[in-house]
Amino acid sequence: MASSVAIKRDSRSMNSCVFIGNLNTLMVKKSHVEAIFSKYGKIVNCSVHKGFAFVQYVNERNAQVAVAGQDGRMIAGQVLDINLAAEPKVNRRKAVVNDLQQRYTAPLLT
Repeated sequence: MASSVAIKRDSRSMNSCVFIGNLNTLMVKKSHVEAIFSKYGKIVNCSVHKGFAFVQYVNERNAQVAVAGQDGRMIAGQVLDINLAAEPKVNRRKAVVNDLQQRYTAPLLT
């Protein structure tokens, strides 16, 4: 069972923290979130707020696997928007685009 202590905000802790957006908190409670996300690793903290939640794991790898496994999943009639708390999706998209541009842009001939 996760503790009720607030999510830590240092960079190491944030890398092991998952943000769960678009969460139907009228139907989905903390116990549900813990049950769904505990299969990815030990949860050290879970906090549920109106429309979103945070789950903190013991390490970054558990958080990354949880994001990969749950992003886009539909729960209680809503598609979840899940990402690492330290890495908003806007920045992830830019990083992916930059990476693709670097990989697939032909070098300039001079």
